[in-house]
Amino acid sequence: MKTFAAAAFLLPVFAAVQAADQPYPSRPIRLVVSGVAGSSNFTARVIANGLSASLGQQVIVDGREGGVIAAETAARAAPDGYTLHLNGSALWLLPFMRARVPYDPVRDFMPVTLAVSTPNILVVHPSVPVKSVRELIALARAKPGELNYATGNAGTSNHLAAELFKARAGVDMTRIPYKGGGPAITDLIAGQVHLMFGAAIAVIPHVQSGRLRALAVTSARPSALAPGLPTVAEAGVPGYESVAIFGVLAPARTPPALVARLNGAIVSVLHQPEVRERLFKAGSEVVASTPEAFGAAIKAELTTLGKLIRDAGIRDE
Repeated sequence: MKTFAAAAFLLPVFAAVQAADQPYPSRPIRLVVSGVAGSSNFTARVIANGLSASLGQQVIVDGREGGVIAAETAARAAPDGYTLHLNGSALWLLPFMRARVPYDPVRDFMPVTLAVSTPNILVVHPSVPVKSVRELIALARAKPGELNYATGNAGTSNHLAAELFKARAGVDMTRIPYKGGGPAITDLIAGQVHLMFGAAIAVIPHVQSGRLRALAVTSARPSALAPGLPTVAEAGVPGYESVAIFGVLAPARTPPALVARLNGAIVSVLHQPEVRERLFKAGSEVVASTPEAFGAAIKAELTTLGKLIRDAGIRDE
């Protein structure tokens, strides 16, 4: 049994060594992503189309129902450069919200590049008597627990943005959870809830129509997705930053030379003007980082957001 276990462990390594003897890539590459629709799937398809042209091999987007299934599929793949995984904060934050997941976000993956980031925008219903972040904080402190905020599922970007705001601003507000951002925005527009940290692409049209009032953007720097809006940090909560990040990873033990080649190819695709424009129109800003910078971003979120999740007692719903 010990011999069998050792052989099973070494199979991916043997596969990688065998692949190294052939020109890369010599067959199609699989990019595993959660879901068959949505923003992450769209980002994966944009990257895959560009990579197919630059590498001379088809890059197939493999959409799996459920983030855990997608992550486990990629984690168990051979580390030969023919399986990649596109995911975001959910990959490394889910272990804080569940008793058990079938992968280790650090041990089982190698960062390739942080591809894009998506900021949220702090919006309020026009009936809320505030026009700035400082006024919102003052109102929340004057009426602890009375203001409520809409979020999607537990641990999503808009939820964590609100929890981080509460922690950093020292305010008490009541969460109203929804099964997705769409229903949350609908109720916010109807005045059923007071405020929300919503994805820029989803809330900007309602801000422009006057149905919502925007106070600030959650990124560290002002965003072209929300022109003219201050950041939450400069508007009253120093040090605040909360964005959804998505990147490409490879299975652990993928040879560094392959990771470097894939990083260069993907970064080149992301810097193409037409690719940047497509992603921008979908609500994302291109980052196109080094593997080391992506790894540092993951480590930072494990520290800051992991503590936030523990302190707030957030569990996967």
